Amino acid sequence: MKQSILSLSLCAMLVSQVSWAAPLVIAHRGAPGYLPEHTMESTTLAFAQGADFIEQDVVISKDGVPVVLHDIHLDTVTDVADKFPERKRDDGRYYALDFTLDELKSLVVHERSDLNGKPVFKNRYQGSAQFTIATFEEQIELITELNRQFNKHIGFYPEIKSPAWHREQGVDISQIVLTTLRKHNLDDADKAIYVQCFDYAELKRVRNELGAKVKLIQLMAENDWNESPTDYDALRTPAGLKALAEVAQGIGPWIPQLIDMQTMQATGLVKKAHAAGLDVHPYTFRQDALPTGVTSQQTLDLLFKQLKVDGVFTDFTDTVVDYLHR
Repeated sequence: MKQSILSLSLCAMLVSQVSWAAPLVIAHRGAPGYLPEHTMESTTLAFAQGADFIEQDVVISKDGVPVVLHDIHLDTVTDVADKFPERKRDDGRYYALDFTLDELKSLVVHERSDLNGKPVFKNRYQGSAQFTIATFEEQIELITELNRQFNKHIGFYPEIKSPAWHREQGVDISQIVLTTLRKHNLDDADKAIYVQCFDYAELKRVRNELGAKVKLIQLMAENDWNESPTDYDALRTPAGLKALAEVAQGIGPWIPQLIDMQTMQATGLVKKAHAAGLDVHPYTFRQDALPTGVTSQQTLDLLFKQLKVDGVFTDFTDTVVDYLHR
């Protein structure tokens, strides 16, 4: 039913052309629409496709090295269960934090699957090439060198993953990320970089206790996802957004938080965020995961013309870049 309403509403939508500052195209985990997520090859492809920013989700290895993985777990994107079957925890999962960098580098990264080994996106990369896990610094170097050689200014968009969980394990991931940024002169509000996190308390700590100068983005989940202790419902109110604006430069909401999927009316979150002085960078546009009957053009019209977001996370950088160029 929701898909039918969405299809009809989007197909019927006629939006006049408007003019505003060019929105940002944020390559979500590199170019996972085409190559395994967060690999160096995926990052290179996202750069070539014209992304404005490229995302790096950061977790920590056993020997304290920040590596680029979407999850604290390894089992859905690597062959860890084949190489280290005895290293799973009591919950049956394999954690990056339990492996040294050398061990992580020995793993082969594959297209994302579920815990039963079935591809999450069945038509994406189907090869068996030897992709590997990248460190955060390797990705910083890669993008920096590509920028130098092609005279580009493609930015970084790291996420501090599961900071509360890392602290429970005795690891201060936020401090490690900031130390890495400072080593590369990236803790700077004037540089092409945003740091994002789902944990509001941690984002405040990064700004106020750890003294971060870099632009910060508060990611928005739903409370029942248990992503962090943050009360996202309260954070999305005008008062919550006003308080957030004292810490961060923007929000990264889930697209359904911007539009009521029953009525296809805007929820008002974009307007409220803009009124508080915050940019809005929603996640995630996937052209292979749209409701039946809804096209990429209709979805991007909704985001950029009706909602007027300031940027979007996407698995398909080329599609969004082409749309904005048109």
